[in-house]
Amino acid sequence: MHTIKGERLWDSLMAMAEIGPTERGGSSRLALSEEDRQGRELFSGWCEAAGMTLSVDRIGNLFARRPGRTDAAPVVMGSHLDTQPKGGRFDGIYGVLAGLEVVRTLNDNDIQTDKPLEIAVWTNEEGARFTPAMLGSAVFTGNLELDKALATCDRDGVSVAESLDHTGYAGEQPLGRTFDAYFEAHIEQGPILEDEGLPIGVVTGGQAICWLDIHVTGVAAHAGTTPMPKRKDALFGIGQMLGTLESLADDFAPKGLVTVGQLDIARSSRNTIAADVRFTLDLRHHEDAALADMEHEARERLARIAEERGLTIDIQRHWLSPATPFDPACVNAVREAVEGLGYPYRDIVSGAGHDAIHLARHCPTAMIFIPCADGLSHNEAESATPEDVRMGADVLLNAVLQRAGYQEK
Repeated sequence: MHTIKGERLWDSLMAMAEIGPTERGGSSRLALSEEDRQGRELFSGWCEAAGMTLSVDRIGNLFARRPGRTDAAPVVMGSHLDTQPKGGRFDGIYGVLAGLEVVRTLNDNDIQTDKPLEIAVWTNEEGARFTPAMLGSAVFTGNLELDKALATCDRDGVSVAESLDHTGYAGEQPLGRTFDAYFEAHIEQGPILEDEGLPIGVVTGGQAICWLDIHVTGVAAHAGTTPMPKRKDALFGIGQMLGTLESLADDFAPKGLVTVGQLDIARSSRNTIAADVRFTLDLRHHEDAALADMEHEARERLARIAEERGLTIDIQRHWLSPATPFDPACVNAVREAVEGLGYPYRDIVSGAGHDAIHLARHCPTAMIFIPCADGLSHNEAESATPEDVRMGADVLLNAVLQRAGYQEK
């Protein structure tokens, strides 16, 4: 078994965190922002120093390539460099820089892989600036049309196409190239590994996700002159809806998850009854059939409350990602690597969306999880230990070597 240099990987993570730092020790590099561009440039410089060549495709996905002994399809590692507005120092970035550390370790030990290796930096994984999330990998794998993605705008009306041109990441590399396999290392973003005292999660697949956009309309009226029984208050109606959505999670426990992450009141005023309110609903479950039941039940409950209160409701499905099993051979490569290294582990299902979910429908795919403190992610307090960071990269290195084949000189 081979091992990486943990201190070097940690130093790279901390150097990347200096781009877009936040007040409380996190990172802010929204997709295709100036900070994201700087992060990509730092990573590109490290890759060039490691002897890799760089290319960019039409949606801005960045690829760094180390040639193999053959010109076979590459074994690819990767994740993303963009963050949430107040994100952490490890989400996404760890998978990219762990891939770089794999290449540096191969260089140190004069190991030549049979198949080429690549590191992918996927555009707009977070979905914090442009929706949907995992936009770059969705376009690459054909799950989202390029023209539609390029026309997507952020809240300021700036499009993906404009941002690619502005940052210099509108490339020409073909989309949908053949990959031999894809491996992604990531923090768990949940508490399971930490609670069980385990450094490694062998990810067997991703759970199903459904996003709904909900628009509730009532009647705007004066807060001081409209009797309570006469009101058609959209926000109080939504308050009741939120309660029934929380109980929906109880009905599908423990695997069903329900989240309302955004709520916007149009033309809000302190002394006016809210009449135009929108909110988002995120539903998740390990099983497709159960997720479909959750969506149906949510629609029924919300419509019933709207009718009882004299409100109008419109529910649109924004995005659906089916449950995704990972490739058994790639999962076994990860399991054999962690067992060979002697690290404690457990099998785990990913609760979050990742680029690997799209890639799993394109090529054999697997993921490696490491713990994060208190299960926190999408948070400035997001944290991982240097030891866990090192062990996860050790597993990535050996799984990739098994898949790619290699010779030591």
